[in-house]
Amino acid sequence: MQGPTRKIVQATLYELIAIGVLSPALSWLYDESLAYSGALSVMLSASALLWNMLFNYCFEYWEARQAQRSRTWQRRLLHSLGFEGGLTLLLLPLIAWWLAISWWQALATNLALFVFFFFYALIFQWAFDRVFDVPESAKQPLPTECSV
Repeated sequence: MQGPTRKIVQATLYELIAIGVLSPALSWLYDESLAYSGALSVMLSASALLWNMLFNYCFEYWEARQAQRSRTWQRRLLHSLGFEGGLTLLLLPLIAWWLAISWWQALATNLALFVFFFFYALIFQWAFDRVFDVPESAKQPLPTECSV
């Protein structure tokens, strides 16, 4: 699977699993109803979905221009740090507002989410690549001529 279809399936599957995990966790942690926490989870996931599409487009654009194009663990680590770090900054205001907590509490919440989602993203991306193969940007180009 390649191109836009890959990106849509990858991002949507990632976020659906995230909503299923995040909603009950937030409900329990903040003593809110599952519906209230679920609404926040959907907003966070919608934001993350858009960020995911943009970040992966930019990451694969960069990746395709590298001399070494295989997805090493170091590259996967860079991907996860970039994605989750950027998302942490984007979601901070929403978390503070929705949960009516201070920016420091929102940052602590966001950092806890970062730790969870850092490992989740790393494992999910690895599993997704194993099931659907890596994108073209991560494949070594074939030689253009035969050598004898």
